[in-house]
Amino acid sequence: MFNITFNEAIKLNEESARAYLEQVRWSGEPSCHRCGGLNPYVINRSNQAGVYRCRECKKDFTVTTGTVFERSHVPLKTWIMAASLMAASKKGISALQISRMLDITYKTAWFVMHRLRYAMQVTESVKLDGVVEVDETYIGGRKRGSKRGRGTSKMPVVSLVQRDGSVRSLHIERLTANNLKEYIRENVDTDADVMTDDFKSYKGLDKEFKSHGVIKHSNKEYVRGDVHTNTVEGFFSLFKRGITGAFHHISKMHIDKYLAEFDFRYNRRKVTDSERTAMLLSNIEGKRLSYYTI
Repeated sequence: MFNITFNEAIKLNEESARAYLEQVRWSGEPSCHRCGGLNPYVINRSNQAGVYRCRECKKDFTVTTGTVFERSHVPLKTWIMAASLMAASKKGISALQISRMLDITYKTAWFVMHRLRYAMQVTESVKLDGVVEVDETYIGGRKRGSKRGRGTSKMPVVSLVQRDGSVRSLHIERLTANNLKEYIRENVDTDADVMTDDFKSYKGLDKEFKSHGVIKHSNKEYVRGDVHTNTVEGFFSLFKRGITGAFHHISKMHIDKYLAEFDFRYNRRKVTDSERTAMLLSNIEGKRLSYYTI
């Protein structure tokens, strides 16, 4: 996969940015997203560059057709720079900062970032296995006088982390035993060793999985041999620092998009920033998102 750093992205013009995106999306061989035709020809238009016509279905298309970039008036260079910054920012980067750095309006930066977060949403078909840590947390501020944790207006989030592997996170409306166990069943292999704290909703997982290790946080126990939830708690710490330092506030409407962003970076933490950028841009196909559906 063709990789590019942020410093290299700054030097792009619109033509080279298009060539880079074509390399990432098509590996240099344009194909029609409608019928899959692999032998299009170039259409020369004075007002639009990079237009191809499919020999099979006779439809015109560009590298942005059928992607989150379609019908956007934002220059491709700006899209690539924004993707590079988001892919490289371990704790996230705010739309206001993107607006300043790329010289675009805040509204445009906000829309660009949500489109890129939409591209970061990846549906995983392979279940987590090995040792899988499960934990829940609460996101958001609390009203003055309200209690901490459960019973407040905060948003509950559950994350599953395979040690030395991937994370999967979800905002759950209510942290009930049925909701938690259903999400675990959908994403964790039955041959896995599941690690949780002593939250009562996790009871009974030993009957559905290879083993269920419980660390008793209520007794101020945090590690017992291999039994702990420190990995998933480390992920939560990273996510919450992103909220505190970059975003400051996340609404219930958009929390899943932010979770997808942090999951995407965490699951590709062992590659370079430029490789992660290319992985993000290769994931734009087949996704459309208008301003009014965000």
